[in-house]
Amino acid sequence: MTSEEIAELIGRVAMRDRKAFVALYRETSPKLFAICLRILKDKTEGEEALQEVYIKVWQRASAFAVSSGTPSSWLAAIARNQAIDTLRSRKPVADELDSAYDLADSQLDPEATTVIRDEGRRIDTCMEQLEADRAVAVRRAYVEGLSYHELAGEFGVPLNTMRTWLRRSLLKLRECLER
Repeated sequence: MTSEEIAELIGRVAMRDRKAFVALYRETSPKLFAICLRILKDKTEGEEALQEVYIKVWQRASAFAVSSGTPSSWLAAIARNQAIDTLRSRKPVADELDSAYDLADSQLDPEATTVIRDEGRRIDTCMEQLEADRAVAVRRAYVEGLSYHELAGEFGVPLNTMRTWLRRSLLKLRECLER
């Protein structure tokens, strides 16, 4: 979806169009969730922050001005600020330790840790077999949450070329991991 289409959806949300809000959520929530998750490093808190983000979008859609920037950057700023606010609102760790009598060890057992590390090494080895720009595109898309459109602009290639790069790279990674 283009920036203009997202801006149009935000404009319709400003007029309290629920269908536009649903479409905006479907289109933008994966990226905004990735932003929240990257900052908070906790899935549950990320989901709660994302909910707050869309409450703010619903309330502030009329404040969005196309001339002040792209709709993606406006939405990303709301998500980033909400995640940071959530991070700041956490109770200090010392308070939790003082009030807790028994602390459960939440870390994985050594065997599970070893399996995860080995899998990470396998993925890294397979990523090294991709062309450098393809590996960067895969990381930016699936780790950092960038869209096809953003990646195409960043790499200076057509949108369909970026889709092909990512699809073929994932197929190569799957083949490598299945060996």
